[in-house]
Amino acid sequence: MLTSWSSGEDGALFSIDEERAGILTVDFITPVVDDPVAWGEIAAANSLSDVFAMGGRPLVALNVVGFPTKTLGLEVLESVLSGGLNKVREAGAFLLGGHSVEDNEPKYGLVVYGEVPRSSIWRVTGARAGDLLVLTKPLGTGIVTTALKAEMLEDTSSYTEAVRWMSALNDIPRSLAPEILASVHACTDVTGFGLAGHALDMLSSGGLNLLLGMRNLPLLPGVHRLAASGLVPAGTYNNRVEYQDRVTGPASDDEIQMDIVFDAQTSGGLLLAVPEEATVDLLPALARAGFPLSAVIGRFVDGEGLIVVSEGL
Repeated sequence: MLTSWSSGEDGALFSIDEERAGILTVDFITPVVDDPVAWGEIAAANSLSDVFAMGGRPLVALNVVGFPTKTLGLEVLESVLSGGLNKVREAGAFLLGGHSVEDNEPKYGLVVYGEVPRSSIWRVTGARAGDLLVLTKPLGTGIVTTALKAEMLEDTSSYTEAVRWMSALNDIPRSLAPEILASVHACTDVTGFGLAGHALDMLSSGGLNLLLGMRNLPLLPGVHRLAASGLVPAGTYNNRVEYQDRVTGPASDDEIQMDIVFDAQTSGGLLLAVPEEATVDLLPALARAGFPLSAVIGRFVDGEGLIVVSEGL
């Protein structure tokens, strides 16, 4: 094995031979939107993301399904699975079956196997003092989907953009030139533990702080207003309880800003730690690859494993 529990790696990583490593991961989620095809696409993109976050390429996927077929019907399940198949094919992988159980609460996701050259593995840790932190997707999916469930989402653009970004594949390793990929010192994706939780994973090897600029964060439309209305998911509150002791700085008393930092995301973007000079090529390349909202949101400095939040960098 090339990974352990110590640093919160995104998937199991193991040696195949001197040149290749295998990546094995599993993830599934409950519905975050009403459209079954869209939910299938989002769940599949979320599951595939762990392979991309390690620098790899997905090869094979299996469905994991819990579904109340007696109440929702097989036609709904068929739509969910077709959405998942769309994303597996888009990722260049094969869907080869899976497993299902009868479940009162719908659940869907994938087991994914992929591979990565051993010379090109991205790990959660590895950032260096002076590196910049780049985020590739806007934040706020937890807040927007909570507003949707509460039937309080008046701005349809918030929903449209949330679905668009949650279903977008984090297939950056397939999209960037080798010299740009080689500049990445560390990477992880942003999911249920929120920006704060996953950024803290990047600090878990010790010796670093992250300076986080709130004005630099890319956000979905209307997120500030929704958070101010209290439309925050339970997972976000759980994240705040878990991580708030390690989040400090002049902006840490702003409740709305902190709701965004701790917001539990579904199929969020990648966090990439790169040298400052590498962003000159990285940001335009990300835009060309379909991530035009990618932004530098932080800087790593010597420290003791804290996130220090301020208005800007």
